[in-house]
Amino acid sequence: MDNEVSMTHPAPTPSRALATEAVHAGRDDLASLGLHAPPIDLSTTYPSHDSRGEAMRIDAFATTGARPDGPPVYARLDNPTTGRFETALARLERTESAVAFASGMAALTAVLLARASQGLRHVVAVRPLYGCSDHLLGTGLLGTEVTWTDPAGIADAIRPDTGLVMVETPANPTLAEVDIRAVAHACGTVPLLVDNTFATPVLQRPVEHGARIVLHSATKYLGGHGDVMGGVVACDEEFAATLRQVRFATGGVLHPLAGYLLLRGLSTLPVRVRAASTSAAELVRRLTADPRIARVHYPRIGGAMISFEVYGDPHRVISGVRLITPAVSLGSVDSLIQHPASISHRIVAEGDRRASGVGDRLLRMSVGLEDVEDLWADLCQALSDGPLPSVRPAGRTLQPSNGPTPAGR
Repeated sequence: MDNEVSMTHPAPTPSRALATEAVHAGRDDLASLGLHAPPIDLSTTYPSHDSRGEAMRIDAFATTGARPDGPPVYARLDNPTTGRFETALARLERTESAVAFASGMAALTAVLLARASQGLRHVVAVRPLYGCSDHLLGTGLLGTEVTWTDPAGIADAIRPDTGLVMVETPANPTLAEVDIRAVAHACGTVPLLVDNTFATPVLQRPVEHGARIVLHSATKYLGGHGDVMGGVVACDEEFAATLRQVRFATGGVLHPLAGYLLLRGLSTLPVRVRAASTSAAELVRRLTADPRIARVHYPRIGGAMISFEVYGDPHRVISGVRLITPAVSLGSVDSLIQHPASISHRIVAEGDRRASGVGDRLLRMSVGLEDVEDLWADLCQALSDGPLPSVRPAGRTLQPSNGPTPAGR
């Protein structure tokens, strides 16, 4: 049990390298507790014989949203195990704070509700986004209004009631990239939210380029093993306080066991991302030269995600793989492949989907930690039934994803 652990964690130490932070952040007090592995606190409630003092702490949280001093009060308000993960992720993203949620969509929902509570219901967004993020914004389920634009049109799209500008880079599923620094400049005083799920802090830290809010579907690379669901927002403490209040009121809390698994996942995050990225780059090289592939999308910053368009039937590729798992989601130690137009972006209107580069022949692959030769052999046999083009298009097939190209992530 973790009841004796204070909810106040040590301040960030920016001098540490990323690999060091990944291993040690959120664990700074373990030696003083006589522990080596982080404990798991599964309590839903905590005893207190000082009801007056408890009332004052609850009032303080309701007023400020700051983490209560001393022992926990109630698991929906805060949890020591989840708090360790939040501290670690904030250190990796170089933000003041982080607030964890039950899923990536719960995290985005909290951000939108927090801005709407201040009368700022308008969002400017750049496609493509993850399909459910697109759906949440486009349907106005939370009372928000969205203006879709390209990066060059952001400044003109901002209104007095704009509370947020949202981009995903590299984007899901085309891997299109935006210039975070240029977009942040175009935002002016409006906060820029960057979905950093694909890149992770291993490949980029958006706040270092001017973003104020960083979103992760922690289910993906942060967990890294396909066995935990969560979401997290890294930001300054002022906004984090508001997010904690939204989380308490709406109940989108991260379970402490999930917090433990995510903290453990962070310790190997740099090693996993770099190893998978090496294999992905090699697969990109081979796919680019393969006559069965029309175009390959791979971001300039690298990473373990690949998208490619086939000449043949993409559904035959999905049904033909044997080692690679045909499934939604990404970021696990094993490789996954899916057809975005049928699955992750099916919820986006067909015209919008196509306009943002999500065509019917596009496949998206999350490269895992298997041997690259085995992965290539599996891809080759899955592609073998596809037709070869009579005339191969001139020019490179590798498409650096620096902008849009003509249900789980």
